[in-house]
Amino acid sequence: MPGIVIAGTHSGCGKTTVTLGILAALRKKGLTVQPFKAGPDFIDAGLHRLVVDRPSRNLDQWMCGRDYVAETFTRHSADADIAVVEGVMGMYDGDLNTASLARLLHAPLILVVDAYGMAESAGALVKGFKEFGIWNSECGMNGEEAARGVRFAGVIFNRVASENHFSRLKASVHDVPVLGYLPRDLNFEIPHRHLGLTIAEETPLTGENLDRLAETVLKHIDLDQLLRNAGVVNLNTDRSRTLKREQKAHGNKRFKLAVAYDKAFNFYYEDNLDLLCDAGAEIIRFSPLADPAIPDDVDAVYIGGGYPELHADQLSRNASMLESIGKWANAGKPLYAECGGLMYLSKGIRDFDNRFFAMAGLFPFETQMMKKPRLGYREIVLNEECILGSKDARCRGHEFHYSEISDSGGRENVYSTADSKGQPMSAQGFRYKNTLASYIHVHFGSNRHIAQQFAAFIKGDKIA
Repeated sequence: MPGIVIAGTHSGCGKTTVTLGILAALRKKGLTVQPFKAGPDFIDAGLHRLVVDRPSRNLDQWMCGRDYVAETFTRHSADADIAVVEGVMGMYDGDLNTASLARLLHAPLILVVDAYGMAESAGALVKGFKEFGIWNSECGMNGEEAARGVRFAGVIFNRVASENHFSRLKASVHDVPVLGYLPRDLNFEIPHRHLGLTIAEETPLTGENLDRLAETVLKHIDLDQLLRNAGVVNLNTDRSRTLKREQKAHGNKRFKLAVAYDKAFNFYYEDNLDLLCDAGAEIIRFSPLADPAIPDDVDAVYIGGGYPELHADQLSRNASMLESIGKWANAGKPLYAECGGLMYLSKGIRDFDNRFFAMAGLFPFETQMMKKPRLGYREIVLNEECILGSKDARCRGHEFHYSEISDSGGRENVYSTADSKGQPMSAQGFRYKNTLASYIHVHFGSNRHIAQQFAAFIKGDKIA
């Protein structure tokens, strides 16, 4: 499958801007583009979708394993002209880094270099990045995989001051194609907040801005060479193709799953929703911000993460929805919540200014916004049967939040939790009747049984 991986020298070098620009320019050329995001990032993936009007998929080797990642890449790229993968952090940062992902996917890599305050030294930087994988192999740091090295499709410079500046940068680079640059005066910026970039649901990228970004890429980056280096050989593509997923619903027993989706709740792995659909779910979206109640005739509720703290006043004032949530949970009906969803089900949220906003009150604790985030990969073991599976089942996910539970009211814990190194952490997985909530965003691809067991729990079938 033709594809490229866009890596960076470090976080903040311009990977996301370059990725969005390339996505917009490729679409402007009439190509079908399948985007991916390395790691557990929801926000960048949402921005990809905004540009190409096609869901972006997370590729995470730690959470889901190499086989699942490779299968996901192949499956969702099958009907596209090219796949574009945005990397994470610096190219070699972390054990399962962007370079290792490029090797796994057999995809050439484009290195983004922030050229601000740099000229001929850029050549030494690029040479170091190109040769570091070989050095790693010789030192035995990355084992057999590193021995194959990384195939460089090119370099793109960011924040270039002028054509003369670019000429000096380009002349310094040898043995790696220089594909072009983005100018320093690009006038393209995505607003930030405490969890990162502004989410796609708030439409931070206007059509005019995207068009200007695409035109800048087409002017300053050799897109045709990029496509050749990625292995795209035929640009006369059939625009009538659409992505068709294989439905794997077992039997005829389907169920209706209400999924909270609005500006407050929108952090979901696309794969989780797909796997639930494959297990028999009919997904019905609803808004805790605007709707008066949970949709009628649904069998279960799923409330994901997002930014409830930014909409706490509106959520708190929607009394009929909070009452509907309370009645649902008290009746013992299935409800699963993650991160922002957990905050919504607590007694209330205290924002950064310590203002309190009452929430659903299903759990006997408040959540308090903090200045420093809590983040990292997590592995959980289920201590008892629940909506995610049977006792002793293992799942993986991640957490990234600026809030914490601020009091120690009694609560029932379902998970035993460890970090990515296997070190035990405080218990998670808070249960109230058939409601289960946690700060951890579980990736259902980390355990192939989760979606089927989720469905079995809702249908009242025996969990295997």
